[in-house]
Amino acid sequence: MTTTAKKPATPKVDMKQIEDAVAISKQSVEKMVKASTDNYDQAVAATKEAVAATKEQIEKASAAVLKAYDDMAALNKDGVDAYVSAGNILAKGMEELSKSMFAFAQASAEANVATAKALMGAKTVNDVFTIQAEFARTQFDTMVAESTKMSEYGLKVANEAFEPLQAQANATVEKFFKPVAA
Repeated sequence: MTTTAKKPATPKVDMKQIEDAVAISKQSVEKMVKASTDNYDQAVAATKEAVAATKEQIEKASAAVLKAYDDMAALNKDGVDAYVSAGNILAKGMEELSKSMFAFAQASAEANVATAKALMGAKTVNDVFTIQAEFARTQFDTMVAESTKMSEYGLKVANEAFEPLQAQANATVEKFFKPVAA
């Protein structure tokens, strides 16, 4: 006897079910791709907004720093200018004061010479005492007057030399503390 093996029957595949399954899978993949693309687009848009905001803040901060630097440079220049101005005023005042002192010394020397000549020409001891007393009184009065004049001039020069420094100090205080008070 011969037996022949039966071949198993191939199940009949319903193509409709496979096509439906493929269509559903295709739709699922398309939805995932669309959702992924939408999320990517949203992430890119959010990143662009963040970069733009950061750039704007950096530009504002940079502008503020550069303005502060420029203000400090100008303030420093103004300070140096004030010191130079004060130094010039002081130097000119000292020059005038020195000239005045030299003129006083020269006048005193001339008065000493004149007194010495008068003393040499005195005929009596009483004349010597009179000449010497007049010389001492005149020299004392001249010394007091010149000392007062030089003191007043020195004070005037000091005040004039201080004016640019005071003006610069006031401008600095106003510049830095006025915005705080406002």
